[in-house]
Amino acid sequence: MKKSSPEILRIKSISQYHQLLSLPKPQHPLVSILRFDNFPVIPIETTVKFTMEFYVVTIKKDCACKVKYGQTHYDFDEGVMSFMAPEQLMTLDIDFIPPGSGWSMLVHPDLVRNYPLGQKMKEYGFFDYAMNEALILSEKEEASINDIFQNIEQEYQLPIDRFSQDVLVSQLDLLLTFSNRYYNRQFITRKVQNSDLLTKVEALLTEYFNQDQIENADLRSVTFLAEQLNMSAKYLSDTLRSLTGQSTQQHIQNKVIEKAKQMLATTNLSVGEIAYQFGYEYPQSFSKLFKKKTNLSPLEFRQSFN
Repeated sequence: MKKSSPEILRIKSISQYHQLLSLPKPQHPLVSILRFDNFPVIPIETTVKFTMEFYVVTIKKDCACKVKYGQTHYDFDEGVMSFMAPEQLMTLDIDFIPPGSGWSMLVHPDLVRNYPLGQKMKEYGFFDYAMNEALILSEKEEASINDIFQNIEQEYQLPIDRFSQDVLVSQLDLLLTFSNRYYNRQFITRKVQNSDLLTKVEALLTEYFNQDQIENADLRSVTFLAEQLNMSAKYLSDTLRSLTGQSTQQHIQNKVIEKAKQMLATTNLSVGEIAYQFGYEYPQSFSKLFKKKTNLSPLEFRQSFN
């Protein structure tokens, strides 16, 4: 008999999160600061899946496990920073062990909703990254992040007044700006691993496009390609852009055009038939992309060989 999947627990507020962990009430309805040094023991008797309706920013240290970064495992020797946006699915397995030190900050979207940061947080790529694509901080970077965090923690512990929200939002904005800076640094300093990734992307695309019968269902899907590489689509695109200046979608489109040129030059297939093989429901969409990339329509390209 097939086992049923665990029910998804939906945590709708920061107060509910505190209640579930038997923690004291948060000192602010829209923000919570938690340190892993004082974190309660969480007995996990079965796999738990859950979502939360708020942002979570975390630094983990002294954890008896490794983090998987793309295809590579790294020890928690240095600070590992992770980010989670509202409604992302999380899973805790039976062997879950919380970090020995570090902190976690919970931020409800209502805190930043009427500030420019509310929109910026939606645009920060690292909130879309999977947990295995965490930010690996150097000692100096971790110190700078912790300095900002301590300012937030100090403000969090003060009585709420009419300036509290402005101060918290400005400090959070600074923390995320530094985080964004360090994430972009990570793309540069991990160029060896990222170059290997580029090779794997090219190999996967070449393999798909060299098949006698192209399976168009997943061919042009960035998500499908990212899944083959065990990383999120957003992280894959950001990594490729840091290496080549082009997103995953642009890499796929380049392969489509390369293969389409070959088919136009060596077969009698119509433009519609070729477009269909690449998963285009409407030939006009394929023709528009082809002309954008080559400055020629598919028929003009074919005629240049006659």
